[in-house]
Amino acid sequence: MNLPLSADLQVICLCAEWCGTCRDYRTPFAQVAQQHPGAAFAWVDVEDHADLADDFDVETFPTLLVASAQGLHFLGPMLPHAQTLSRLLAALPAAGPAPAEVAALLHAVRDDPAPFAPAGPPG
Repeated sequence: MNLPLSADLQVICLCAEWCGTCRDYRTPFAQVAQQHPGAAFAWVDVEDHADLADDFDVETFPTLLVASAQGLHFLGPMLPHAQTLSRLLAALPAAGPAPAEVAALLHAVRDDPAPFAPAGPPG
C-alpha cells in the first residue's frame, strides 16, 4: 500500500554489515522503500560511513532515523520488521529540532544517494 508521504521525508537505517539482524532487515527495508516512492530511503553502514555515523553512538541495530524539512521525527532502535516501519511511517510523530549530526547525515545522503541505496541483501 502506498501512503502519501512528504517528498522531503528521509528514512535512514543506521546498520552494520557484520550484524546478522541488519543483513536480514535489508530486504524488508527495501520493500517498504518501494511502497513509499515519495520518500527517500537510505542504508548507512555505521562502519563504512563512520565519518557520518559516529556521533550517533549506535548500540542497538537496526537504528532508524526519520526526518523531514520540519525536523527530526524519530531516531532510535527499531524492530527489524517491515510492518513496524510501515506503522511508524503511517503515524509519524511530530518533528522536533534536528541536531547538527542529523543535519550533516541528511545532507550527505541527499547530495550523493547512490552509496546509501537500500538495495536487497548484499550479494
